[in-house]
Amino acid sequence: MLAFGRHGRHDLIGLRRTAVLNISRGSLYYKPRPVSAADLAQMRRMDELHLEFPFTGARMLQGLLPAEGSKVGRRHVKTLMRRMGMEVAAERCDPVSAYSIGTHCRAASLRVA
Repeated sequence: MLAFGRHGRHDLIGLRRTAVLNISRGSLYYKPRPVSAADLAQMRRMDELHLEFPFTGARMLQGLLPAEGSKVGRRHVKTLMRRMGMEVAAERCDPVSAYSIGTHCRAASLRVA
């Protein structure tokens, strides 16, 4: 049986609501933190760099940012890219078709002779 804690009846209503929506109870009370000013400045600069070089991924952007005095790690760059919806404009290589047509990609260089 559900024990009424300090939330009383409202906790029971929240439990039913989360059960119907099939989400966790913690997500019902989650409030996202606001984005910091430093992250906004980095995101603005990353967007400018991405428009200039659309093929740059997290590793290359992480290498370009310190040239302007910004020290940020690759994982944080990847997180900011995900938050902004940025994607790399390069095509992904299909190892099977790359092998059959003889184009070069990382997977084709690993093929067994």
